[in-house]
Amino acid sequence: MKLLYVFPEPLPLERARGIQTVHTVAALAAQGIDVTLAHVPSSGDPFAAYSVARPGNVRLLPVSRSLPWPFARMHSNRFFAARLAKCIDTREIGAVMARHLKASELLLGRLPDLRLVYEAHEVFADTAPPRRRAETERRERAVVMRAAALVANSNATAARLRTLYGIAAPIEVIPNGVEYPESIPAKDWAHAPERIVYAGSFFGWKGVDDLVDAARVLPGLHIRLIGGSEARIGELRARARGGGAALDFVGHIPHGSVAAELARACIAILPNRADPDSAFTSPIKLFEYMAAGCALVVTDLPSVHEVLEQDDAVWTAPGDAAALASAIRALAADPERARRLGARVREKARRFTWAARGERLGRVVRPFLEKRAHHA
Repeated sequence: MKLLYVFPEPLPLERARGIQTVHTVAALAAQGIDVTLAHVPSSGDPFAAYSVARPGNVRLLPVSRSLPWPFARMHSNRFFAARLAKCIDTREIGAVMARHLKASELLLGRLPDLRLVYEAHEVFADTAPPRRRAETERRERAVVMRAAALVANSNATAARLRTLYGIAAPIEVIPNGVEYPESIPAKDWAHAPERIVYAGSFFGWKGVDDLVDAARVLPGLHIRLIGGSEARIGELRARARGGGAALDFVGHIPHGSVAAELARACIAILPNRADPDSAFTSPIKLFEYMAAGCALVVTDLPSVHEVLEQDDAVWTAPGDAAALASAIRALAADPERARRLGARVREKARRFTWAARGERLGRVVRPFLEKRAHHA
């Protein structure tokens, strides 16, 4: 029996969930599970776009979420779910895995016997805009109570789901992962102050504004910022002031190029703010920083403490640009300490590989595939 992985967005996608989905599907396939990846068609093979080899037991199922021309710019999860439901052969599909809340609810409504493995990467009732919170909570409650199994990306996500919805059933906590390079180039630790990096989205809760503010009082340092739309980069350039650290806004680059940037970097910054989104995150970029052997400056948040111990990084208060500047300055001034911290977290990253994640997810979904095959 096959596993259907549902992703009602275009792939590739300039968001971390696109990377996470492709690696998760590949890792599940490596466990011997036949996977069909249903996604919105885009440009080419999504696996190739992320430099991931597509396993032979992965089938791509493009499903449009748009109206026909001339209304093609209008799209909806409802269109996607309706078209996908018509494609599903319940004699072949043993279980469905999804992380999208609305698509999960729609599929459960159309296919009552669906065995859904719901993968929670946040608690949407807490992160939705206030005007949509009640409806989102209703939808989330319906999905988590009807799911055949629940997976959470962090202990915080699992705990909040239990509290909010009174869930007594087990929730398997499986964090995100990283493609771990067995070897990396030697870093130039003597020039660590010139090799500081931030990589990721530029949303407000990511704390990039705080990093730009911190840079104002860090003369002599060089910080590369990877990611962000042109509009956000423009905002941050205007926010920066002369006389501080040199800021190099790289913009979006291919995922493989990000790995090369991190391999050269010595110090990596994770400046997340204490917003609801940060409470539930399992940051892929944190794992990528670690696997690249970068010394870390991170904000002191429970979600980060699920991965790192106190001695693994330099910690700073979230949302405090002055404290962030002090932390970066202290680490940049001590290259030997930075080297030790980089080696420490690189070794720790071995336990957070995509392969390890696939093995744990495989243990969750395989019983549903075997049960359905037996009954068939």
